[in-house]
Amino acid sequence: MPKSKKRKHNPSKKHKVVETENDAMYDSCAGLDVHQETVVACIMFGPLDQRPKKVVETFSTTTSGLLALSDFLSEYNVTHAAMESTSVFWKPVWNVLEGSFTLLLANARTIKNVPGRKTDVKDAEWIAKLLRSGLVESSFVPPEPIRDLRDMTRYRKKLLSSISAEKNRIHRLLQDGNIKLTTYVTDIFGVTGRNLVKAIINGEKVETADLDKLVKGNLRNKIPELQDALNGRLRKHHREMISFCYKHIEHLEQLLADLEDRIDQLLIPYQKEVELLKSLSVIKDHTAAVIISEIGTDMSVFPSEKHISSWAGLSPGNNESAGKKKVVNQHTETKL
Repeated sequence: MPKSKKRKHNPSKKHKVVETENDAMYDSCAGLDVHQETVVACIMFGPLDQRPKKVVETFSTTTSGLLALSDFLSEYNVTHAAMESTSVFWKPVWNVLEGSFTLLLANARTIKNVPGRKTDVKDAEWIAKLLRSGLVESSFVPPEPIRDLRDMTRYRKKLLSSISAEKNRIHRLLQDGNIKLTTYVTDIFGVTGRNLVKAIINGEKVETADLDKLVKGNLRNKIPELQDALNGRLRKHHREMISFCYKHIEHLEQLLADLEDRIDQLLIPYQKEVELLKSLSVIKDHTAAVIISEIGTDMSVFPSEKHISSWAGLSPGNNESAGKKKVVNQHTETKL
């Protein structure tokens, strides 16, 4: 095989030399390693052109402990503090320190420490080093009113899911009792469907005359079929289970109505934004509330449309190695 030619170094060739800026950005900053019961704080301080000094202290995550942490940071004139988005444990720390310091919430994946001897102190020190060098990219944390609205809209989604689960249980129980309502009634939780379900729960034998009172709308044309569909093999057990599920549905629906009233109240300061979103025909009131609760109303927190697309989970990730690209759909921001 022919030998590959070695590239000769030309000492006379001049290379462009660029002066780099000092890595340090903050005179005094802190890295916080947050846990359920404790938070370890590492403060790095000193002139930007010198090796920083550090001090480490551990605090309780009770309110008194977090207030002591705030005093500790203030004692060393800390301006910026960073922490990982560890479950929900970062939230009480954020709530106490917010307003007194510039806080950065980092995605744990992007500030992961190198493998080795891992301790809480080393983790806090690593976060502080990254922060002092400006290498911590903060996730979007909306202001408190938007966070409150977000809790409400996400809980509304949970309630809707719970209601759907109970409705599905009633569907299965009816099928188990050979009641074929769904063959003729598209939504058994509409007016007619609920009337018939209540009659089943009460153990009534539904005759044609009863159906004439219970059935509404176009379904009246299917009364003979409905009577045949109601002729099943329901046992007492089925009626009891359907009763439990139906009562739970009614309770959840009342809770949902109260929650939606509260969401409407929280949206009052954002009526201009709501109307702007609703100008798109596909967006209704509840969808507008979800959008505002997830991205807020201040678009200046997103440097570009690409950033907000990434936050919404609509931006594909880009993995490139040796000139080959592998595109995967990944969420690059931290959801709260």
